Amino acid sequence: MLRETIKWRMEYKPEDIRWEEVAHEAETGKIYRTDYTDKYGRSVLVMRPGCQNTTSTKGQIRFLVYCMENAILNLPPDQEQIVWLIHYQGFNMSSISVKVARETAHVLQNRYPERLGLAILYDPPKFFEPFWTVVKPFLEPKTCRKVKFVYSDDPNSHKIMEEVFDMDKLECAFGGFNPASFNFKENGERMKEDDKKTALYWKGELGPGTSQPPSIGMPPPLESGDSELDSDGSVNMRSEEGCSHKGSSSKPHFDEDGSQENDEKFLENGIDLPESNSQENGVTDVANLQSHIPGLSLGSSTRNAA
Repeated sequence: MLRETIKWRMEYKPEDIRWEEVAHEAETGKIYRTDYTDKYGRSVLVMRPGCQNTTSTKGQIRFLVYCMENAILNLPPDQEQIVWLIHYQGFNMSSISVKVARETAHVLQNRYPERLGLAILYDPPKFFEPFWTVVKPFLEPKTCRKVKFVYSDDPNSHKIMEEVFDMDKLECAFGGFNPASFNFKENGERMKEDDKKTALYWKGELGPGTSQPPSIGMPPPLESGDSELDSDGSVNMRSEEGCSHKGSSSKPHFDEDGSQENDEKFLENGIDLPESNSQENGVTDVANLQSHIPGLSLGSSTRNAA
């Protein structure tokens, strides 16, 4: 996975995506980073699938990648994971796209492994349940266990919000006390400022004390088991109940541009790709790659925020 992620980043160049390229995708606020973190310093991406305003899967995924990079850029040095807060207001049958869901799962699990700390599905409608049954096989068990269903009329499930968020900062739409709502213009200004930070980082000019930049570093693998929120906002693994997954042989195949590209491009630049997927070899090779790929970071934190 590490090998393919490095190849993907060099081909896809997520660090080069700028607000002007994806602003049209953001007009309705279908994905945006909040101006607050959760109680544990994790960036929060709000997703509103009912606000979908485009039809291009390629464009939608590119916007998702841009938002993921931006969320990671704004993480504090001691945190490596982010939170997805998904609201289903306005979501209907026409909003359902298995293709987009499949590609989203692929990007999350294979391009940003272990970056997701928690995904909260807020007030999903009844007809979402069969769709979730279809989507679950695309998810690895450890990803599936990070998903929490929260209903505004269920006090028990709503406790998750109080455990994870400062309710004074959380928007009213999610049961918080903050009356603010998405503002496209203000969000755009924030993103353009962050684009400047991204450019400085990849030029090697981002000074000390700034937000942690995008990194392909992978935290240690998690133990198998179900998830419950611990006191530090992490997800405690206990059992695999509730996640339909039958092992690697049943994982769907994903086609992607550049996935079969050979290694000549890397060898021309003096970059030796890892021959082994073992954690020991992977870390050694990535350390070597740091001298060749500007901004490549191993990710120093060893906490399991998920």
